[in-house]
Amino acid sequence: MKVHLRNPSRIVEVPGPVSIVALLGRLDLNRESVLVIRGGTLVPGDAMLDDEDEIEIRPVISGGAV
Repeated sequence: MKVHLRNPSRIVEVPGPVSIVALLGRLDLNRESVLVIRGGTLVPGDAMLDDEDEIEIRPVISGGAV
């Protein structure tokens, strides 16, 4: 599958099928610090990804009132 990563921006190829948790482990990313998006929709942590999938992984950005 094609994985688009942000910060720094890059694309990596990862063989599937693989779960979100396993994918993030391979990429050394913390599940609570990123959003996984497939086809414009957030993907739940227990989802499985296939070889044909193209996903984007974005860092979670939070802000608050001053």
